[in-house]
Amino acid sequence: MSVNEGDKAPDFSMPTDGGGSVSLKGLKGKAVILYFYPKDSTPGCTKEACGFRDLMPDFTKVDAEIIGVSKDSVKRHDNFKAKFALPFLLASDEEGDVCERYGVWVEKSMYGKKFMGIERATFLIDAKGKIRNVWRKVKVPGHVEEVLAAAKAL
Repeated sequence: MSVNEGDKAPDFSMPTDGGGSVSLKGLKGKAVILYFYPKDSTPGCTKEACGFRDLMPDFTKVDAEIIGVSKDSVKRHDNFKAKFALPFLLASDEEGDVCERYGVWVEKSMYGKKFMGIERATFLIDAKGKIRNVWRKVKVPGHVEEVLAAAKAL
Protein backbone atom coordinates (compact mmCIF):
# COMPACT_ATOMS: atom_id res chain seq x y z
CA MET A 1 0.00 0.00 0.00
CA SER A 2 1.17 3.52 -0.69
CA VAL A 3 0.01 6.75 0.87
CA ASN A 4 0.25 10.01 -1.06
CA GLU A 5 -0.21 13.72 -0.51
CA GLY A 6 -3.91 14.59 -0.39
CA ASP A 7 -4.94 11.16 0.94
CA LYS A 8 -6.74 10.72 4.24
CA ALA A 9 -4.10 9.51 6.68
CA PRO A 10 -4.58 5.86 7.69
CA ASP A 11 -5.64 5.68 11.32
CA PHE A 12 -3.31 4.02 13.80
CA SER A 13 -3.08 3.10 17.43
CA MET A 14 0.29 2.07 18.85
CA PRO A 15 1.94 1.59 22.24
CA THR A 16 4.51 4.28 23.08
CA ASP A 17 7.47 4.81 25.32
CA GLY A 18 6.60 5.19 28.98
CA GLY A 19 3.80 2.65 28.76
CA GLY A 20 1.41 4.98 26.94
CA SER A 21 -0.37 4.77 23.61
CA VAL A 22 -1.09 7.09 20.72
CA SER A 23 -3.75 7.14 18.01
CA LEU A 24 -4.40 9.44 15.09
CA LYS A 25 -8.00 9.93 16.30
CA GLY A 26 -6.67 11.13 19.65
CA LEU A 27 -4.62 13.83 17.90
CA LYS A 28 -7.45 15.25 15.78
CA GLY A 29 -7.18 19.03 15.58
CA LYS A 30 -3.37 18.98 15.70
CA ALA A 31 -0.78 18.73 12.96
CA VAL A 32 1.09 15.42 13.21
CA ILE A 33 4.58 14.66 12.01
CA LEU A 34 4.78 10.90 11.72
CA TYR A 35 8.30 9.83 10.95
CA PHE A 36 9.33 6.24 10.34
CA TYR A 37 12.90 5.14 10.98
CA PRO A 38 14.67 1.76 10.84
CA LYS A 39 16.11 1.23 14.33
CA ASP A 40 16.76 2.92 17.67
CA SER A 41 20.33 3.94 18.53
CA THR A 42 21.77 3.55 15.03
CA PRO A 43 23.76 6.50 13.63
CA GLY A 44 21.26 7.87 11.08
CA CYS A 45 18.24 7.29 13.30
CA THR A 46 19.93 8.93 16.27
CA LYS A 47 20.91 11.95 14.15
CA GLU A 48 17.35 12.30 12.84
CA ALA A 49 15.77 11.98 16.31
CA CYS A 50 18.20 14.52 17.78
CA GLY A 51 17.39 16.89 14.89
CA PHE A 52 13.69 16.79 15.81
CA ARG A 53 14.65 17.17 19.49
CA ASP A 54 16.79 20.23 18.82
CA LEU A 55 14.04 22.00 16.86
CA MET A 56 11.24 20.97 19.24
CA PRO A 57 10.61 24.56 20.43
CA ASP A 58 9.90 25.55 16.81
CA PHE A 59 7.58 22.58 16.24
CA THR A 60 5.75 23.46 19.47
CA LYS A 61 5.10 26.99 18.14
CA VAL A 62 3.24 25.53 15.14
CA ASP A 63 1.36 23.08 17.43
CA ALA A 64 2.78 20.03 15.66
CA GLU A 65 2.91 16.67 17.43
CA ILE A 66 6.00 14.60 16.51
CA ILE A 67 5.83 10.82 16.64
CA GLY A 68 8.77 8.60 15.76
CA VAL A 69 7.83 5.07 14.65
CA SER A 70 9.93 1.92 14.32
CA LYS A 71 9.47 -1.78 14.96
CA ASP A 72 11.56 -1.56 18.13
CA SER A 73 9.94 -2.60 21.40
CA VAL A 74 8.61 -0.08 23.91
CA LYS A 75 11.53 -0.98 26.22
CA ARG A 76 14.08 -0.15 23.48
CA HIS A 77 12.20 3.11 22.85
CA ASP A 78 12.37 3.94 26.57
CA ASN A 79 16.15 3.45 26.54
CA PHE A 80 16.63 5.44 23.30
CA LYS A 81 14.44 8.28 24.56
CA ALA A 82 16.26 8.47 27.91
CA LYS A 83 19.74 8.28 26.39
CA PHE A 84 19.13 11.21 24.01
CA ALA A 85 16.53 13.21 26.03
CA LEU A 86 13.94 12.98 23.26
CA PRO A 87 10.90 15.17 24.09
CA PHE A 88 8.41 13.51 21.73
CA LEU A 89 6.63 10.16 21.52
CA LEU A 90 8.26 7.05 20.14
CA ALA A 91 5.66 4.53 18.98
CA SER A 92 6.28 0.81 18.70
CA ASP A 93 4.94 -0.94 15.59
CA GLU A 94 6.40 -4.37 16.37
CA GLU A 95 3.90 -6.20 14.15
CA GLY A 96 4.49 -3.77 11.28
CA ASP A 97 0.79 -3.00 10.66
CA VAL A 98 1.24 0.77 10.58
CA CYS A 99 4.41 0.47 8.47
CA GLU A 100 2.38 -1.56 5.96
CA ARG A 101 -0.52 0.95 5.93
CA TYR A 102 1.86 3.83 5.23
CA GLY A 103 3.83 1.88 2.63
CA VAL A 104 7.21 2.10 4.37
CA TRP A 105 7.83 -1.65 4.84
CA VAL A 106 9.86 -2.26 1.69
CA GLU A 107 12.50 -4.47 0.16
CA LYS A 108 15.95 -3.05 0.79
CA SER A 109 19.36 -4.06 -0.45
CA MET A 110 22.71 -3.87 1.31
CA TYR A 111 25.98 -5.43 0.11
CA GLY A 112 24.03 -7.38 -2.50
CA LYS A 113 21.64 -8.93 0.02
CA LYS A 114 17.92 -8.20 -0.20
CA PHE A 115 15.82 -7.93 2.95
CA MET A 116 12.65 -6.27 4.22
CA GLY A 117 12.96 -3.14 6.34
CA ILE A 118 11.56 0.28 7.14
CA GLU A 119 12.18 2.95 4.53
CA ARG A 120 13.03 6.20 6.30
CA ALA A 121 9.97 8.36 5.55
CA THR A 122 8.04 11.28 7.06
CA PHE A 123 4.38 12.19 6.72
CA LEU A 124 2.97 15.61 7.62
CA ILE A 125 -0.69 15.22 8.54
CA ASP A 126 -2.86 18.32 8.94
CA ALA A 127 -5.36 18.95 11.76
CA LYS A 128 -8.16 17.36 9.69
CA GLY A 129 -6.28 14.10 9.14
CA LYS A 130 -5.20 14.74 5.56
CA ILE A 131 -1.65 14.01 4.39
CA ARG A 132 -0.13 17.30 3.27
CA ASN A 133 3.49 16.27 2.62
CA VAL A 134 5.33 12.98 2.13
CA TRP A 135 9.08 12.53 2.22
CA ARG A 136 10.34 9.08 1.17
CA LYS A 137 13.88 7.69 1.14
CA VAL A 138 14.81 10.50 3.52
CA LYS A 139 18.40 11.68 3.71
CA VAL A 140 18.88 12.98 7.25
CA PRO A 141 20.93 16.19 6.67
CA GLY A 142 18.50 19.12 6.29
CA HIS A 143 15.39 16.93 6.55
CA VAL A 144 14.09 18.18 9.91
CA GLU A 145 14.37 21.80 8.74
CA GLU A 146 12.41 20.94 5.59
CA VAL A 147 9.64 19.31 7.67
CA LEU A 148 9.53 22.34 9.97
CA ALA A 149 9.15 24.72 6.99
CA ALA A 150 6.25 22.62 5.67
CA ALA A 151 4.60 22.51 9.12
CA LYS A 152 4.85 26.30 9.37
CA ALA A 153 3.07 26.58 6.00
CA LEU A 154 -0.01 24.63 7.17
